[in-house]
Amino acid sequence: MSRPAFGSEPTPDERILVERLLGRRPQGAYRIVVRSAIGEPVVLRNAPLLDDGTPMPTLYWLIGPDEIREVGAVEADGGVDRVEELVGLDAIDAVHHEYAAVRDADIPTDHSGPRPSGGVGGTRRGVKCLHAHFAWWLAGGNDPIGAWVDEQCRLRGAHLAKRVAT
Repeated sequence: MSRPAFGSEPTPDERILVERLLGRRPQGAYRIVVRSAIGEPVVLRNAPLLDDGTPMPTLYWLIGPDEIREVGAVEADGGVDRVEELVGLDAIDAVHHEYAAVRDADIPTDHSGPRPSGGVGGTRRGVKCLHAHFAWWLAGGNDPIGAWVDEQCRLRGAHLAKRVAT
């Protein structure tokens, strides 16, 4: 299993920036795990349960505007279907299983309510969202879909460096 970044607590100013980037206030606890070259948040690591106890299946959330735009272009060009065929469903299942294990390890042992399900972004099989896979990969997850997305972005001329917070 890979050792993805756990990140750092956001400062009050970073909380304001995260709210602006999301367009809303986050509904649960999070940490910043990937930052841009100038230190702005790019990927968040969400708690597996929101403040009200609702399951949050998306452990890693891409919020960097440049990254969102570039990954969106790859997705719009049919990237989901292409990468599914290239990587294969069995390998994608393994990615989902590892992601779920990392996320589920953050659930308190005494939690008895509903739990998040699925793998990357809550997906049970195949690829639903390249943004979620790219976020997981940027955070240090072993995700060939995220690596492929990075390669596609670079082929398009994007300069998105892999930057992981400590």
